[in-house]
Amino acid sequence: MQHFINEKENMVTDAINGTIKASAGKLTRLDGYPHIRVVVRSDWDKSKVALVSGGGSGHEPAHAGFVGAGMLTAAVCGDVFASPSVDAVLAGILAVTGPAGCLLIVKNYTGDRLNFGLAAERARAFGHKVSMVIVDDDVALPDLPQARGVAGALFVHKIAGAMAENGANLEACTLAAERVVRSTRTIGMSLDTCTVPGSLKEDRIPHGMAELGLGIHGEAGVEQVASSGAADAIERMVEKLADGMPKTPHVALVNNLGGASCLEMSILTDSLLKSDLGAQIRHVVGPDAMMTALDMHGFSVSLLELANGDEAHLVQAVDAAAWPGINQVCTPEILPLPDGLSPIRAPASAHSETKQFLTTCCDVLIGAEADLNLLDAKSGDGDTGSTLASAARALIEAMDSLPLADHTQLYRAIGLELSQTMGGSSGVLLAIFFAAAGDASSSGLPMKDALKAGLDRMREIGGANPGDRTMVDALLPALEALNTSISAAADAARKGANYTATLTSAKAGRASYINAEQLDGHIDPGAEAVARLFEHLAA
Repeated sequence: MQHFINEKENMVTDAINGTIKASAGKLTRLDGYPHIRVVVRSDWDKSKVALVSGGGSGHEPAHAGFVGAGMLTAAVCGDVFASPSVDAVLAGILAVTGPAGCLLIVKNYTGDRLNFGLAAERARAFGHKVSMVIVDDDVALPDLPQARGVAGALFVHKIAGAMAENGANLEACTLAAERVVRSTRTIGMSLDTCTVPGSLKEDRIPHGMAELGLGIHGEAGVEQVASSGAADAIERMVEKLADGMPKTPHVALVNNLGGASCLEMSILTDSLLKSDLGAQIRHVVGPDAMMTALDMHGFSVSLLELANGDEAHLVQAVDAAAWPGINQVCTPEILPLPDGLSPIRAPASAHSETKQFLTTCCDVLIGAEADLNLLDAKSGDGDTGSTLASAARALIEAMDSLPLADHTQLYRAIGLELSQTMGGSSGVLLAIFFAAAGDASSSGLPMKDALKAGLDRMREIGGANPGDRTMVDALLPALEALNTSISAAADAARKGANYTATLTSAKAGRASYINAEQLDGHIDPGAEAVARLFEHLAA
């Protein structure tokens, strides 16, 4: 996998420099590059308890992204997935520790424990007050003698950081941090392993599988399971999180491990709040990328049992760039559609033959979903099949509410349904097609002529003409051939669809942005959908 880096040996220092330069002067660093890489608050005056954390790089925005008023005072950065040296940690401690002392927040990995622990001993020898808490929030491997420290560390940063900012002493901050660690549980899941820049990728997770409980350095999880969507992933994680979990209010931290899209993260958050644990979750941090594993296509969920004072500390404002904030879970009030947009539907009427005909057409589009998506990926964004299939499913669901016995009203009703359920330009164009066909039918035109009138209106508004490499190339000849027979229409639609594969330039749709080499030999997905529909009807 390719990465946007310069020299591999400089990538951590380059990243730190970029973070600092983009901080508006709020962050700085100690001298000593490249062996000592410590990011520090620019405004720090050593008057309060200092919070120092860190570890291997590759978890960005952690840890430097959480340096700021109300969270960390300094972050000590090691190489990718490697603990910083004792000298680097000691430099960070000595740079920020005043009479109030310093709290080290360390994730439970051998290298971090040893290097931070020895640095703490040396700092104490200099006369500084230093305490250390070990974060071990991972519940994936319950029989592990020492659980790993993962994204739950951010709860410690936030609560202890707020207390320190408010003037709490070192003992109070340490006790609170230890309680937060005991009350936090985390588990992760990923569809793929991470990729360390400059190193070979470990492809141990087969396609169609997900790994439950893997670590933030790509360490193997507790098991590989079939990947069956967001709700199933959350259900499996909830089973692990709920084991021994008190039935009290909690806050959830929904963390992107680096490679999941924002869309996926929002879906996962919704699934979490709908799960068996959803009723116990009072607040949510994220969803956002906070403690990542480079480009790992996965996520983690951390749950903290709320105690007195936690909510105030969690919502307290911070000046750390990567903290996404915390929000209370609520049930939104659904607003009615504005006047004029609430659909006026014709009365439903039954007609078994029409219902069977429409259902068959919808089934054809649903069955072609994967093939049409694959075609669309050659010339568009790969969603034509899904768009048509989603509209077909919605139409099947709404079938009994349609005026099936009145074809004039049925055209309009289908157009209205498509305008509400089918996204993108295709939905608008087909809604125009059916609405215009309904208008033509109401003026007395027979079905074939009404459909032609609908196509004329769609072409007029959409701007697509024969030869433009769109569904028009199949639909127009098919409708013209309907006067002969449905078989002739199917043959004409197939000929028109195949013709689009010879067109190396498109004049409408997303394919108009694609070069000739990518279009050559590939049928337009909209035209293919029309051809398959007529071929099925003619069979």
